[in-house]
Amino acid sequence: MNRRDFIGLSASAALVATHNNAEAKTGAASSSRPNFLFLIADDLMFRTIGAINNPEVHTLNIDRLVRSGCHFTHCFHQGSWTGAVCVASRTMLNTGLSTFHANRADSANQASDKPAWGQTLREAGYDTFITGKWHLDAVTLQRSFAEQGPVAPGYLPSTPDMYNRPAPGNHWDPANQALEGHWLKRGVWLNRRGDETIQHSSSLYADAAVDHLRGAVAKRDTPFFMYVGFNAPHDPRQAPQEFLDLYPPDKIAIPPNYLPEHPFDQGDHRTRDELLAPFPRTREAVQEQRREYYAIISHMDAQIGRILDALEASGKKDNTYVILTADHGLAVGEHGLMGKQNQYECSMRMPLIMAGPGIAAGKRVDEMVYQHSMYATTCDLAGVAIPEHVEFPSLVPMLRSNSPQPIYDAMFGWLNVLQRSIRTKQHKLIFYAHLKRYQVFDLEKDPWEMHDVVDDPAYAEVKTELIATLKKTQRDLGDTMDIDHPQPVGAGNSY
Repeated sequence: MNRRDFIGLSASAALVATHNNAEAKTGAASSSRPNFLFLIADDLMFRTIGAINNPEVHTLNIDRLVRSGCHFTHCFHQGSWTGAVCVASRTMLNTGLSTFHANRADSANQASDKPAWGQTLREAGYDTFITGKWHLDAVTLQRSFAEQGPVAPGYLPSTPDMYNRPAPGNHWDPANQALEGHWLKRGVWLNRRGDETIQHSSSLYADAAVDHLRGAVAKRDTPFFMYVGFNAPHDPRQAPQEFLDLYPPDKIAIPPNYLPEHPFDQGDHRTRDELLAPFPRTREAVQEQRREYYAIISHMDAQIGRILDALEASGKKDNTYVILTADHGLAVGEHGLMGKQNQYECSMRMPLIMAGPGIAAGKRVDEMVYQHSMYATTCDLAGVAIPEHVEFPSLVPMLRSNSPQPIYDAMFGWLNVLQRSIRTKQHKLIFYAHLKRYQVFDLEKDPWEMHDVVDDPAYAEVKTELIATLKKTQRDLGDTMDIDHPQPVGAGNSY
C-alpha cells in the first residue's frame, strides 16, 4: 500500500446509521458510555517523561496526564517476530492476541478474521476515528475506523545524511524542512492540490485530532474512540529549531550504561537502526542522537497539549479516558546500541499512562503489565463484552485497587530466531540463540543492566530458575524454539 492509499477523510452519514443499529442491538445508552482518547508514540522509551523519571526532557503536557491519572511503571511489549518491532507490538495491541498467535495472524494476513479493537468498539456503538501511524493491514483499518484523518505508513524516509552521524562532511539538519521524513507536504496528505505547506507529522495529526474533537465530537451524543498514532519520536528524529534549542548537545547526559559498542553481536548488530550513528559510538554521537530524540519528543508533547486542550473545549473531558503509551522503547546509546532489536529494559518497556473518570490522580502501579491489554481494558471500562479471542486481560482491577494484585510473575520477550528473554520483578535472563549464550541481570541492584552475573556462582540457582520459567512460558505461549538445541540461524526455522 502506498502513501496515497492511507490518505482520506471518511464521511459520517453511514456511521450514524451504524451507531443506531449497534445501540439498538446492545440496548445500551451510548451517551452514558465513556469516551477513549488513545495516544500512541513510536519508539518512546520509558525513561523519557519529565514528571516520572527524566527531568532532562521537557514533557509538560504528558506530565499533566501523569499528575491527573495513573502511571504504570513497568509496562512491556511481548516481543517481535520481525526487526520492525512496531508491527508486532501494534498487531498484539489491536488484535488482543498473544505474540505467537499474533505472529501467525500477521504472517497469514489474517489479523482481520477476528474483530480488532476499533471494530469491536465501533460495533458497540462508538464513533471511531484514526489519524497518524497505523502500520497494519488496510482491511482491519477500514473495519475499525469509520472516520479517518491523514493515516501514515510505518516509516517516513529522509536522506542518506540521516545515517552515520555525526561525521565529517555530513550535513544533516533535523530542522531542515527540505529533507522530508517528518516534514510532510500538507496538501499531499490532505488531498489538497496546490497546498505546498510543509508541516511536521506530529502537527499534522494533531490538527486532524483537534478538528475532529472541536467539530464532530463536540456536536454528537454518541461515545467516541479516537486513535492518534504519532510517527514521533521514530527516526529520522526531526523537530522545529525551537525544540532543538532546548537541548544543547554538550549538556545532554550520557546514560550510565553507555558503551562504545555492544560487547558482542546480539544478532541485529548492523540493522538499519544501528547505522544511525558511527561505530564505535562516541559520547558526542550519543549526545547528538539523544538531543534530537528529546527534541522530537518535546515537539510531540506540545501537540499532545493541543489535543488535550481541544478535548476540554469539546465538553467531553469529564467522561473521557485518555491513554498515552508507545509501541516499544529504544536504546539511543544505551549498551552501545541505537535501536530496539534487543531485550534490554530501554527497548522492552514503554510508558503507560491512563487518566479519566474514577482514576485517582497521581496513582502509580508498579506491577508488571503488557501494553497490549488496552483492548480488554477499554472494553471493560465501556461495559462492552471482551471478545473471546482477546488474550491480554483488562487492567481495570488495577486501576480501581489501592493494592493492585499482580497479573504476571514473569514477562516474556523475543526477537525472531535470535533472542528470548524472561523477566521477573527482580531478575532478567536473556538468551541469544545464534550464540547459545545467556545473560543474567539483578534488576533491583542493577536497573541499568550494566553487570552480567550469568557466571557468578551466587546467581547459579537464579539462572536455573529463570531458564525453567522461560521454558514454561514458551510452552504456554506456543513458542517452538528449543533453547537447549536452537537451530542455526537461516536453517529454515520459522519461530
